[in-house]
Amino acid sequence: MNLKSNASVPNFQSDGLTITAAEPWFKVKVQLILSYAQAFIMNASPKSDELIFIDLFAGSGLFSVGHQKDIFPASCLAALGGNLPFQKWILIESDPEQAGTLDKRVRKMFPQKYVEVCNVREDEIVQTINAITLASKPGRRVAVFCLIDPFSLAISLHTIDRLASMGFSFLIPFAFPLNARMDCHYYCDDLKEVLKKFVGQNNFESLSTLDSNAHFYRKLVQLYQNNMLVKGLNSALSSHKLDSMLMTLPAYTMGFFSRQFSAQSVQRDVNVSEHLQFELFPH
Repeated sequence: MNLKSNASVPNFQSDGLTITAAEPWFKVKVQLILSYAQAFIMNASPKSDELIFIDLFAGSGLFSVGHQKDIFPASCLAALGGNLPFQKWILIESDPEQAGTLDKRVRKMFPQKYVEVCNVREDEIVQTINAITLASKPGRRVAVFCLIDPFSLAISLHTIDRLASMGFSFLIPFAFPLNARMDCHYYCDDLKEVLKKFVGQNNFESLSTLDSNAHFYRKLVQLYQNNMLVKGLNSALSSHKLDSMLMTLPAYTMGFFSRQFSAQSVQRDVNVSEHLQFELFPH
């Protein structure tokens, strides 16, 4: 089963616009996200008339490692460059400068594709997406692949719930700074309200009593999965090796959640490199 696109990703280079600094492992994460998008297409295409790709935290579209010595595309531009058969692309970015930069790159590199770059806040996301997706013809079966990868906890369960009610499938890399300085106590104390919105008010207490970053991370992921299961989304979690100064854990978790399609089937179809190890967490 070959999930790879026939088209090669364009050679992205410095264009004088903003490029976001990243660690080397981000490149592997982007490749993994593309594999999930391709697996989603394989599972959704037979049951859908229209496929839509949404990135809720699209950024500037380009990453760089080592003072722009190694420039590579963020997930949205990599997916666009891979010629994946999505009919619509909705790229959300709350920062005006990054959204403007991304829009310029998209218009220059992919003028032939139906792409909407939207500079909106989280509380405007649902209304914005609704306005675009409702343009689809009545009666068409629409499947939405929604990527949520802010490298933070900057998305609320309330927003996820509203998008889930619209039938979206979600890919969420549980990746955010977690280290000696920004540790579990930092999230439970300094970012208490952000954490509550991310994992749910009722789950905060069980996280606030943990003293280990590793235990905090694992518990957070399990609580999030439970939240999604309660909302009626089936789930599949996978664990991937990590070498990071920002996130000092041996591995991070990727989660796929869907009401429309089997998450386990999508995960089985993901074509991963040999050094990426899958580990399903117990429900």
